[in-house]
Amino acid sequence: MKKIAVFCSASEKIDPVYNEAARELARGLHAKGYGLVSGGGKIGTMGAITDESIKCGGDHTAVLPEFMRGLENPGVSRIIWTDTMASRKTAMREGTVAVIALPGGIGTMDEFIETHTLRKLGKYPGDLYALNLNGFYSPLKALLDHFVETGMLEPRDRALVKFPETVEELLNCFEGD
Repeated sequence: MKKIAVFCSASEKIDPVYNEAARELARGLHAKGYGLVSGGGKIGTMGAITDESIKCGGDHTAVLPEFMRGLENPGVSRIIWTDTMASRKTAMREGTVAVIALPGGIGTMDEFIETHTLRKLGKYPGDLYALNLNGFYSPLKALLDHFVETGMLEPRDRALVKFPETVEELLNCFEGD
């Protein structure tokens, strides 16, 4: 089974539209035969995508550092415990064909930017998507374009990140198994 890592928010103080998008994404990717890997927490968008995965019977792996024990969603297919946040990111990417950044905060950015760097260096083979729902990632898109304009990023490396505007557009990027 092909797997996709999803980086997303653990905040409960966000617009509910982001949680609904996470649920829609989980349903759509599982229907196409993909398994999901996420932080596997119980709250925020992370909780929404994990709960929806469980509800629709999809394969969902949670990856958490030991110091977050007790925050895991108990219904996931499997839990991988890591020593650090850095090893968590590595474990989340392992064996995945793509990473998706849903709207999220600094942790999501850390995970996604590191993955973009690894992809650029040929150390991660998967595709990169940032769901630009309601323009959430437009500032990141503009920043990457600015990096290209100033010579800080090659156009080919900027092109590694796709910014679909809707869950439907994002789902159309994936074929089922």
